[in-house]
Amino acid sequence: MFRCRVAAAAGGLARALRPLSPAPRGRAAAVLQCHHLRCPSRSLTSSGVPGKAGSNLLLYLIVGGTVTGTGVYVYRTLRENKERFTSRITTITTRSQENASPTSDADAASQGTAAPGARPEVPSHVPFLLIGGGTAAFAAARSIRARDPGARVLIVSEDPALPYMRPPLSKELWFSDDPNVTETLRFKQWNGKERSIYFQPPSFYVPVRDLPFVENGGVAVLCGKKVVHMDVRGNIVKLSDGTQISYDKCLIATGGSPRNLPAIERAGKDVQQRLTLFRKIEDFKSLEKISREVKSITIIGGGFLGSELACALGRRARSRGLEVIQLFPENGNMGKVLPEYLSNWTTEKVRREGVNVMPNAVVKSVSVCGNRLMIKLKDGRKVETDHIVAAVGLEPNVELAKSAGLEVDSDFGGFRVNAELQARSNIWVAGDAACFYDIKLGRRRVEHHDHAVVSGRLAGENMTGAAKPYWHQSMFWSDLGPNVGYEAIGLVDSSLPTVGVFAKATAKDTPKSATEQSGTGIRSESETEAEASEVRIPPSFSPTPQVPKQGEDYGKGVIFYLRDKVVVGIVLWNIFNRMPIARKIIKDGEEHDDLNEVAKLFNIHED
Repeated sequence: MFRCRVAAAAGGLARALRPLSPAPRGRAAAVLQCHHLRCPSRSLTSSGVPGKAGSNLLLYLIVGGTVTGTGVYVYRTLRENKERFTSRITTITTRSQENASPTSDADAASQGTAAPGARPEVPSHVPFLLIGGGTAAFAAARSIRARDPGARVLIVSEDPALPYMRPPLSKELWFSDDPNVTETLRFKQWNGKERSIYFQPPSFYVPVRDLPFVENGGVAVLCGKKVVHMDVRGNIVKLSDGTQISYDKCLIATGGSPRNLPAIERAGKDVQQRLTLFRKIEDFKSLEKISREVKSITIIGGGFLGSELACALGRRARSRGLEVIQLFPENGNMGKVLPEYLSNWTTEKVRREGVNVMPNAVVKSVSVCGNRLMIKLKDGRKVETDHIVAAVGLEPNVELAKSAGLEVDSDFGGFRVNAELQARSNIWVAGDAACFYDIKLGRRRVEHHDHAVVSGRLAGENMTGAAKPYWHQSMFWSDLGPNVGYEAIGLVDSSLPTVGVFAKATAKDTPKSATEQSGTGIRSESETEAEASEVRIPPSFSPTPQVPKQGEDYGKGVIFYLRDKVVVGIVLWNIFNRMPIARKIIKDGEEHDDLNEVAKLFNIHED
């Protein structure tokens, strides 16, 4: 390379000097165009023209200077290239040492050894993102990890607490003798065994910032954060603080928020400050404290939650002089679920617990009168109280539907999903917020603990490739204290025709006895997706159980709910651990000539 450059330079110089020298003879003057460098030789001499010695000397000087300059150029070029080569080698060596010495963040992520200081508080990407921190989300996380032990799952929860079970908030916690129950959140089940309200202790979860780096994955919970925007095309969510997280697969398990009464919403801040919309741990803590400080509490609502809280607070009414009032528009407690005769019996049961029950009561207005609240009913009655608990149902949280472009069911509310609980190819919905299609009972939305467990579990399985349809008939239960309880499945609506078959109860036919047999007060934990293999009505010599007359005690029994003569719902009144049989009856969808005989499958006539 260098030879060519020198030869070209010398050749150009020779051409420039041609006018100064005599015409060449032979080929001597062309020597400078050679492709090799040689020391000056005789070939450079020329005979010239006689008498022109001065011109030849000038030519010698010019050519000698050119060759010398060329040598200098070659030397400098070689030295500069050597310096550049040395510098390049040094740079490469330095970079190699830097890469080999401190492990990079990317390598650390794969090796699980990144320095904690270099880790962001919230990972920018997670394979599995679960929106919502309730029962459905926890069940999904557990299911994902069961099928994929190395999975990295992030739960984003608006609730400041780790995932916990809600049923004890209106049941067992109120019957605890521990004065510090609001702090420990531990309770005794009806069978006497103690447990925590939390599904798992804090040690079960991985710190959020460590989730991308832990070797075997895990479940992390980002508490006190709300997802406010969802980009389903870009697979990105935005949190309330502006943080963005991308995901591969996402579950929406946002649950619901307690409804309020329009009359209370119009009442102003003074009334709102004396109102509890019961749903979370903080609501339990607050109401428990209030129940120790005020003289009167009024519960508005006669459904599951309202009736459970009425019974729980009614127990305190006797020992502390607390007045507990329950009012609702139906004719009796659980009037939308239970047939009228059983609803009336339940109302009397609640009254015996020390509650002033006011049925057929519709709230017209609420105001502050002195230091108390004044509730005016549409029939002219007035109720004075110190605090109000509104237990009038749940509104599914579907705010993300707008930004995500997801469909909300106009009849039942909630995100519409397919049989696999999918709203999009990589987005699933479970729990209270899911409106799913039941192959036996049509499109539904269910707001119960067991449904949250089962739908969350199925969503987790499908997020890891199971592709299973949701066929499970979820159950729910309610306890009016340790001695009266019921379990239900299917469509239980008091507007449907019903057939009830009852028998005399024994000491074994109570929620307390049921938990002693199953070992858990959360009955859906002992309840499985199993159903009876077959329903065969054997001949029996036992007397056929009959419906008690009005006013008689409803010890235990089965209530069948019918649609077009087919059983679509069943309530087991003080009958426990028989849900697989009820599930099978509904799944079969057959007409039965004599439901008294079907009731024998539940052994209600046995002592």
